[in-house]
Amino acid sequence: AGRITIDPEVMGGLPCIRGMRVTVSAVVGQLAAGRSIDDVLADHPYLEHADVLAALEFAAAAVSERELPQPA
Repeated sequence: AGRITIDPEVMGGLPCIRGMRVTVSAVVGQLAAGRSIDDVLADHPYLEHADVLAALEFAAAAVSERELPQPA
C-alpha cells in the first residue's frame, strides 16, 4: 500500500499520510515555511522520513498534472 491515502472519511478526503489525520499539504507547508524534515518528524513522531518524502513526491506529481493559476 502507498504512503499517501485518500479516504472521504479522513480529513474530508484530502490526501493524507498512511490514513492518519496528517495531510500532505500540512507536511509540505511546513517544509515550505523553512522547517526541516527533522523538525517535521519531531512535531509528528508517528511519521517516518519516507512519509515526508512521499508527501513531497505526491505534491510534485499533483502540480505537474493540473493547470495552475499564474503567479501574480
